[in-house]
Amino acid sequence: MKAKEKKTSNELRPEYDFDYSKAVRGKYYKRILEEGANVVMLEPDVAKAFVDSAAVNDALRSLLELTRTTNRLTSRPSGSKKRR
Repeated sequence: MKAKEKKTSNELRPEYDFDYSKAVRGKYYKRILEEGANVVMLEPDVAKAFVDSAAVNDALRSLLELTRTTNRLTSRPSGSKKRR
């Protein structure tokens, strides 16, 4: 049997060859500043409940609307007197 030759760890496979002369530094920097980019890591059990980021956003918007509605129901009008 022939022993297999090992590639050195500094060599990349041909399919990973990248032409750094065409790279653009900060290509998406301005877009991220304008649009904003917040990354939130979900726990695996929570992530299973949502198919994509749109579903997460819809659920959070529903929760925000619910808190606004219940806040109006439980808060007193600003002109009322406080009970002692």
